Amino acid sequence: MKQENVALNNIPVGALGLIPMPGTEDLGQKVNNHLVKWRNEEENDDYNHSFVGYHRDNYILKVSTPRFGSGEGKGILQESARGYDIFLLCDVTNHSLTYKMCGQENHMSPDDHFQNLKRIIAALGGKAHRITVIMPFLYEGRQHKRTTRESLDCALALQELVSMGVENIITFDAHDPRVQNAIPLSGFETVTPSYQFIKGLLRSFDNLQIDSDHMIIVSPDEGGTNRAVYLANVFGLEIGMFYKRRDYSTIEDGANPIVAHEFLGSSLDGKDVIIVDDMISSGGSMLDVAKELKKRNAKRIFVIATFGLFTNGLDKFDKAYEDGLIDKILTTNLVYQSPELLSKPWYTSCDMSKYIAFLIDKLNNDSSISDLLNPYDKIQTLLNNYKNKK
Repeated sequence: MKQENVALNNIPVGALGLIPMPGTEDLGQKVNNHLVKWRNEEENDDYNHSFVGYHRDNYILKVSTPRFGSGEGKGILQESARGYDIFLLCDVTNHSLTYKMCGQENHMSPDDHFQNLKRIIAALGGKAHRITVIMPFLYEGRQHKRTTRESLDCALALQELVSMGVENIITFDAHDPRVQNAIPLSGFETVTPSYQFIKGLLRSFDNLQIDSDHMIIVSPDEGGTNRAVYLANVFGLEIGMFYKRRDYSTIEDGANPIVAHEFLGSSLDGKDVIIVDDMISSGGSMLDVAKELKKRNAKRIFVIATFGLFTNGLDKFDKAYEDGLIDKILTTNLVYQSPELLSKPWYTSCDMSKYIAFLIDKLNNDSSISDLLNPYDKIQTLLNNYKNKK
C-alpha cells in the first residue's frame, strides 16, 4: 500500500509522463507499476480524480534513440508530451547496451548515455510543462573538482541540462554534493538509500547484535565520513575510518594509487563491521579495507554501497567470499546489474523502484519530499521491530 503521509490534495503540476531511457526499462517498468497501482487504489475524492490523465494504465511515454550507420544518433518522441510533467530516468553506467558504427559493435559509455538523454530532451522541444531528470549515478560525478589544469565535467553537464530546460535533477549519493553549486537556482537533490540498505541487511541476517559492543560502522576513506556518521547515529554505534595514503607522483586508471590504509577508530576485536561507501568500482580498495579489518580481528564484514559497478569482474569477490573475507555485499538496482552478479550468494540487491515512485508521485502533486530525504523515523521503527523479534 501507498504510504499514508503522501499528500494528494494539491493539483498535479501536469499529466504524469515517465520516460525510462534505454538501459533503465526494467527499473522504469517497476516504478510505473507502483504508480499505476497506487493511483488506481486511491479513494480520496479530490482534484486529482477529476484531473485529466491522472488515472492511467501506463505512465510511460515511448521514445527511441536510433543511430545512423556512421554512429551518429537522434532522439525520437513517439507520442505527444505537450503539457506533461516529464520524469526522465537515466543510467549512464549501463555498459550492456551496444550500437553499430561502421559495421563495428560498440558498448555504450556514460558519454553515449548522456548524449541520448539530451537528444530526448531536445525532442521534447519545450512542449513539456516541466522536466525532471532522475540520474541515480550522476554523470561525471567523479570529476567534480579541479586540482590541476583539468576539466570540470560534472559542473558543465549540470549547466547544460538546465540550459536545455530541465528544472529538477535528482541523483543518489552524489560523490560530492557541492557540485550543485554549479546550478544554484535550479532544483538539485542527492538522496542516500539508507533505509533500503538497513532493510536489506536485517532481512539477510537474523542474528545481528546492534550495539557498540558487537558492531561498528566504518568509512573506507575520509570522503565518505558523512555517510558513516549518519548510519552510526541511526544505529547508535561507534564509527571508524580509514585514511588512504596515496602516491601523488603517479596516476593509474585516472587516479593516484593507494600506498596504504591507516585505520582510525576503536578496537574491532570480535565485532561485526559495516563498511559504507557510495560505490564499488573495481572493488580493489574495498577488499583491501576488508583485509585490514580482518587483521584487526573483525568478525563479519558487510559492505553496503549505493552503486555496484564491479568494473573488473566478480572473480576477486568470489574468492574473498570463499576465504571468509566478506560476508555480504549490498548495492541497489539504480544501475545495471548483470545476471551473474544477481546469482552470487554474497550479493543482495536493494530495490529502489518503490522509493523512486514515491518521489515522482509527490513531486507530480507538488508536495514536499522532506520525509523521503530523511527516513530517520522509518529506520528507527525498522530497528526496533528487528530487536523485538529476537
